[in-house]
Amino acid sequence: MMIGGARVRLNVWQQAAVAMGSTIGALMDPRRADLIAALGETTGKPAFERVLERMKKSPEGHAILLERPRVISARVGHAWDMPANTFGAAYAKFMGSRNFSPDDRPPVRFMESDELAYVAMRAREVHDFWHTLFNLPTNLIGESALKVIEFEQMLLPMCLLSVIGGTAKFSEKQGALFFQHYFPWATRAGIRCTDLMCIYYEQHFHEDLDDVRRKWGIVPAPPQ
Repeated sequence: MMIGGARVRLNVWQQAAVAMGSTIGALMDPRRADLIAALGETTGKPAFERVLERMKKSPEGHAILLERPRVISARVGHAWDMPANTFGAAYAKFMGSRNFSPDDRPPVRFMESDELAYVAMRAREVHDFWHTLFNLPTNLIGESALKVIEFEQMLLPMCLLSVIGGTAKFSEKQGALFFQHYFPWATRAGIRCTDLMCIYYEQHFHEDLDDVRRKWGIVPAPPQ
């Protein structure tokens, strides 16, 4: 199964060049999703291999690997029809209020196997589920806080570099807010919650939002 489009096979030097270029570009502009994606793929193989092994040992993770669900409009559109108290409705509200589409994620291009490509794509596509569950905005503070959680969950170098790049763009007021409130919360939240890559989120759309947060050990972010 090809994930998201044709993949590009790189030798060691090409991989290093893409990683270096993506790192520099992402640090200069943390909003460049394509550069963040390329950085994650070229530096994240060991991390994605560890995630893959964890998923194989988890009942829901194993089911995800077998069925390979995609977070695209054709597959998650029913979330918009869920009752207001549900996780699905909260996700639909998050996406709709920002005019986001599940179909906007860049394809995986630099992973060597279909299996690892799917894990990388899954991590990319469930990102907005995590925004919803942790009640994080999509501004620079919210994205940086979520990258802290993602780093603790997956140990992806890209997440750490994204935090460095994001926090370098903070104003003095934003920096104080982030390091006094959001960073301590995110470090605790990432450790406390369950393995986020082993949740079949689409099968829980119908459940109460507060119930799934409790079940998965998720503590929402402090208000900005």
